[in-house]
Amino acid sequence: MSKGYWIALYKKIESTENLGDYAKRATETIISHGGKPLVRGGKYNVLEGENYPRTVIWEFPSYEAAEKCYNSKEYQGAWELAKKTTERNLQIVEGFNTV
Repeated sequence: MSKGYWIALYKKIESTENLGDYAKRATETIISHGGKPLVRGGKYNVLEGENYPRTVIWEFPSYEAAEKCYNSKEYQGAWELAKKTTERNLQIVEGFNTV
């Protein structure tokens, strides 16, 4: 079974307080669905394309687990804390096995 990944590119963050509140609640939910943080902000360098001030990548045991987490009542409740002051692109991507 292939892993699933959330890839979030944050375009605009108007309230770091709202984003922080979201992150606290969302992290608990994501981890409870098997999510593992791979990238959560940090140093970056734009080599091509648009500048996004924050990138977040979570790895899940499967694509289905990633979708289930996003659609959960708990995650959607957490996102309510930031979605009015945050603009992002979020997609779920299926990984692949090399073996």
